[in-house]
Amino acid sequence: MTWKLTKSELDNQNLLINESLLSLGNGYLGVRGNFEEGYTDDFKSVRGTYINAFHDETEITYGEKLHAFPDKQQKLVNVIDAQSVQIFIDGERFSLFEGEVLSFERTLYLDKGYSERIIHWKSSAGKEVQLQFRRLVSFVHRELFALDIKIKPLDEIKELRIVSNVNGDVSNFVDKNDPRVASGHAKRLSVEEVKKIDRYSVIKDTTYETNLDVACISSSQVDVENHFYESHIKDGAVEEVYAVDGPVQFTKFNVYTDTLRHGENVIEEGLKIQHKIGDSIFENLLAEQKAYLDNFWSVGDVKISGDEHLQEGIRFNLYQLLQSVGKDSISNIAAKGLSGEGYEGHYFWDTEIYIFPVFLMINPEIAKNLLLQRYSILDSARERAREMGHKKGALFPWRTITGGESSAFFPAGTAQYHISADIAYSYIQYYLVTKDEEFLKDYMAEVLFETARLWVNTGHFKNGQFRIDDVTGPDEYTCIVNNNYYTNVMAKYNLLWAAKVYHSMKAKGVVATLANKLDLGLDEVDEWQKAAEKMYLPYDEKLEISAQDDSFLQKKRWDLEETPKENFPLLLNYHPLTLYRYQVCKQADTVLGHFLLEDETDYKTIKNSYDYYESITTHDSSLSYCVYSIMASKLGYQDKAYAYFNETARLDLDNIHGNTKDGLHMANMGGTWLGIVYGFAGVRVKESGLSLVPNLPKQWDSLEFHLQYQGRLIHVKMGKDGVSYSLIEGEELIFKHKGEDVTLVRGISVKK
Repeated sequence: MTWKLTKSELDNQNLLINESLLSLGNGYLGVRGNFEEGYTDDFKSVRGTYINAFHDETEITYGEKLHAFPDKQQKLVNVIDAQSVQIFIDGERFSLFEGEVLSFERTLYLDKGYSERIIHWKSSAGKEVQLQFRRLVSFVHRELFALDIKIKPLDEIKELRIVSNVNGDVSNFVDKNDPRVASGHAKRLSVEEVKKIDRYSVIKDTTYETNLDVACISSSQVDVENHFYESHIKDGAVEEVYAVDGPVQFTKFNVYTDTLRHGENVIEEGLKIQHKIGDSIFENLLAEQKAYLDNFWSVGDVKISGDEHLQEGIRFNLYQLLQSVGKDSISNIAAKGLSGEGYEGHYFWDTEIYIFPVFLMINPEIAKNLLLQRYSILDSARERAREMGHKKGALFPWRTITGGESSAFFPAGTAQYHISADIAYSYIQYYLVTKDEEFLKDYMAEVLFETARLWVNTGHFKNGQFRIDDVTGPDEYTCIVNNNYYTNVMAKYNLLWAAKVYHSMKAKGVVATLANKLDLGLDEVDEWQKAAEKMYLPYDEKLEISAQDDSFLQKKRWDLEETPKENFPLLLNYHPLTLYRYQVCKQADTVLGHFLLEDETDYKTIKNSYDYYESITTHDSSLSYCVYSIMASKLGYQDKAYAYFNETARLDLDNIHGNTKDGLHMANMGGTWLGIVYGFAGVRVKESGLSLVPNLPKQWDSLEFHLQYQGRLIHVKMGKDGVSYSLIEGEELIFKHKGEDVTLVRGISVKK
């Protein structure tokens, strides 16, 4: 049961949630789990098809616009709808909201890569029919969304009619009452071409402002030789009609192309892909999909024995991450992936801190593409730094698609300078895991140098300390502060590594070209080193904790116990200034800094800080639970670690935050994996090497997973009687288990 997700609800609320849960994607293309035949008029479906990074721009309106406030916001666009297929049984339209539903079940197969609906339905005229809907978004042919419908009348009928639509006249979803969802600019595409080319239905749309083209080239077929067929073009759509008098299998192949990947001739490129697919049958696509996923799960699977509920959660989360993560250097992974329109398809720091580590350790090539996408917007980050008054350096946008800052609320947006250090941190982690020297020379060094420049230009020396003022850390309930611990400690790491990489490249004689390009001299590198060594990390002597910032501990504590449950999340019920004046955290901040850079302070301070901040953290952000779980594992708080982990594993499956309808919480899904591998298994990747401190939750019988590390594939199995390590691929490896050196060679399992 843990390899599939089955749903049978038909009420409004659950159908909206299930549209997200049963969404399909491949990193390029995503389709929400909508019903092909549609809904009743009073049901507000979020009907969506999305292409990663395909966007338009909308004007940002301010009451008072000041210098360097972004003028425009990028927005993921809902593209051409090819889902629609209506079915008529002797003239009566099939609908799960009309007639009589004798049985209904829909399933997402995590190991096979497709979804299915099986229905037994009786029309109001008493005609019974069985229907099987299957659909997939191909991992092998990235542009392909295919659906297959088998219809079997159980009573004698005169005509079974199938009406298939490809519709270019689409809009985005809006919700004026929720800042996490767009509140306007629903219509972002104009229909440019609608036509038939041979047996293909062809539609091309163009975005209003960015002038990006998207095309859908659709073909369909039935398995009955004697059938009626006709097609119509109307209202920005192509309609195809098939009529038969008995059982039928209808298959529809929809190919999506866009300007960003396919150039100007999107229709021609789409036709080429259709010709390549040719007369494939749906079962062949299923076989390809299964083979791809067999390969993914052979390394990526996490096996939990003792709790099927959580086993389902981790597999679902990993599968949805795979469906949503960009697999080319043009795209990244949006906060909601390709499952919905929440946060308008923007890329955040979520990628680097919560999602990137998953792919780094199970599929480094995908992780590398995520870094290449960030590198592709480095010039935009440089430009943003200049807009913000910095003479040098790169300031990466808080939320973006192709590089422009799309955050209109700067206190919780642009002011989160830490994103530049987060990106630098992910580059360093990639290097430590892969030892990819060419990548370091060609990409990593430039990103580290430019982000290091940002910190020197942002901070200043005072009383022998390097201080960074007026920034916002991860906690968005505390904005525009001096010396946020998280920001400062991450900046320190960024600066130290930038200097280290410069000197290493200089010693190898390979830094000159880049140094000349950047007009970078040794004096500037020495300044990075000095700023890092003198970095001020706020500490409270009385509480013996790392202070979140210079003023946080001076504020009154928010009384969380007396706050009505209906007032959470606080951001939807209190003015930001009210929140800023209290000690209250939306999510892990200092605690996150202690996780990512645990060697920067002592164990006692980490423990005291955890205890203090836990009591004032609301976890209103889904990014929070996993960090508290990981650090609870480190500190020996096993019950807390498990409780927090439980919040991450099924956050969307159980709609814990109440907004799964807007799309899935991708960072939290990455956090589930982090909670297992970095938490319960205690994995750390440092310059000194790989280390593990395993501690199996008492609720589980065993835990198994794989890690990719420096060309090796390692299998880890934790049981109640200890841990076994096996080297599946690669050369001998020495790593640390609870501080003890362990040597692994292929063919010999080591038990601890």
